Amino acid sequence: MTSAPLTPDAAAPVLVAGPTSWNELVYVAELPEPRPQTVFADRHRATVGGTSAGKALNLRSLGRQVVLSTLLGEDDEGRRVRAVLDGAGVDVRPRAAVPATERHLNLMGSRGERLSFYLELPMLEAGTIDLDPRLREAIATAPAVVVDLADHARDVLREAARQGRPVWCDVHDYDGTSPFHREFVEAADHLFLSDERLPGHRELMTQRVAAGARVVVCTHGARGAIALTAQDGWIEVPAVRDVEVVDTNGAGDAFFTGFLDAHLRGAGTLEAMRAATRHAARCVQSPDLAPAPLRG
Repeated sequence: MTSAPLTPDAAAPVLVAGPTSWNELVYVAELPEPRPQTVFADRHRATVGGTSAGKALNLRSLGRQVVLSTLLGEDDEGRRVRAVLDGAGVDVRPRAAVPATERHLNLMGSRGERLSFYLELPMLEAGTIDLDPRLREAIATAPAVVVDLADHARDVLREAARQGRPVWCDVHDYDGTSPFHREFVEAADHLFLSDERLPGHRELMTQRVAAGARVVVCTHGARGAIALTAQDGWIEVPAVRDVEVVDTNGAGDAFFTGFLDAHLRGAGTLEAMRAATRHAARCVQSPDLAPAPLRG
């Protein structure tokens, strides 16, 4: 757990490290039951995916500069991912992936349910383990270092902790015991999770704040979210109501980045939570991982 304050230059690029992917999205009225059958899709499309791509694109939609460390292969999928990120103005620092760029097939139900199949899960290419000096410099100047769940992001996590940078981690549907998540949970100054697999989320949140986390946030989907800090105690906010949901992909990353952006602008916990819910609502009304950039 680090304890260094945010850099005074909160407008410097945020550093994001973690997965990006090329996804095939197949939309169906209902997720199919596990039996032999024929299912007709309502529609389908291919697009960029991955939680770190979602965070980078949402930060750009909020006007933030972003440096993104991720794995990309020398393949068509990697070039497609890169084109989307470059087009949004993300400063991509790719690390060589083998055997290929990450790919998913996502079945999307009409109520926002998702069943995700990993088609390719990349690893760092041999000989590319050490962090690039330019990436170390980006970590040193970032007002926030966002590290997503991926083995190839652990060295960024450790370097940020070594430099005493503010570490932000989103551990998604953490169950409270998974050893894969533990390093991220324990390193995070700002920890985000969902209650999907964690019915005792308040206990974990209390433990992490007692251990030194500045803020712990737990999302409840359509039921809103709750935060805990040592200074403010418990803060609960409802989700935005009466929203026409187009696509739920990226909603969690939008909530995270809405909070982060507000925090870097000097907002307190309550206002950051409200900003997070507003941005998540904008995201689900968009067919993409992030809504169009704010104007004006």
